[in-house]
Amino acid sequence: MSRLLIGAFEAPLQVGEVGGHLSPGIAGRGGRSIRVVRLHLLDGTYELFRAHFRRGARPAPGPDGVDVRGVRGLIGSTLRFLREAGATHVAASFDSVIESFRNDVFDGYKTSAGIDQAVHAQFPHAEKALKALGVVVWGNVEFEADDALAAAAVRWVEDVDQVVIVSPDKDLAQVVVGDRIVTYNRIQEKVFDETAVVEKFGVRPESIPDYLALVGDAADGVPGLAGWGAKSASTVLARYPRIEMIPPSADDWEVRPRSAEKLAAVLRERLADACLYRELTTLRLDVPIAESLSDLEWAGVPRRRFGELCDELGLDPGSFRVHRWAD
Repeated sequence: MSRLLIGAFEAPLQVGEVGGHLSPGIAGRGGRSIRVVRLHLLDGTYELFRAHFRRGARPAPGPDGVDVRGVRGLIGSTLRFLREAGATHVAASFDSVIESFRNDVFDGYKTSAGIDQAVHAQFPHAEKALKALGVVVWGNVEFEADDALAAAAVRWVEDVDQVVIVSPDKDLAQVVVGDRIVTYNRIQEKVFDETAVVEKFGVRPESIPDYLALVGDAADGVPGLAGWGAKSASTVLARYPRIEMIPPSADDWEVRPRSAEKLAAVLRERLADACLYRELTTLRLDVPIAESLSDLEWAGVPRRRFGELCDELGLDPGSFRVHRWAD
């Protein structure tokens, strides 16, 4: 994977190149560098869980009795990302609470009841930790973290060379646009542009909500429809991109997945449920975001604020590798 693809905003590109690609209409002499801006959007909730359950993560009891091993790992992981990605414009989105407006729409949607309480107790500390690193943080109550990430990506895609959503969540594949908005899986070190989304799911990004509605998403409590699996859903949606475009009778389908008649019957009987599930899996792009793009420019770690956070959580500030201080 190219380091340039996920970071290095100040990449030393030659004039005539934008984002590593030749751009007609830009010309010059002397090999002058130009600025390539990539906006990184971090899935803070996922990163907290990943840090807490990382193999070898040791307990870190805070002053209030909460084990903050996840927060400690999150700080180190985020600093490492900021260092390696050469990031300049960064924001992180968190689920301040697990419940959202979707719980009002569907009783079976995920709740905090299924969340590991050792991680749940660290939610407020995690948001404070990234703020102490100088990162803009969006805490979500009515909406979910993924909604804010999607809204921010769509809002600023025309203002930057690339938006990189740092999350493996398949929901976010729906806002991928070419190679302008991509997702990045840090564990696999893999970038998913539009081509990669189609290769993985068999459908284009705009059909991802329909795909998840049919197949289901156990992590979010979306049950899907009986009999519909990844292969049948991708086969049908590749030809009929939206649920309502699928002919009611399998006799009229131009594709023939296994058990087509049964699949068509289930969809006819549960079309309203399928549309409801699609509503649940569709990310909201109207999340209110107060910041401007310039507010997301990372200036380094505020030394005093970071020290105060470490004191509050009982962490050793010297154990973290801070490569850039704001003051």
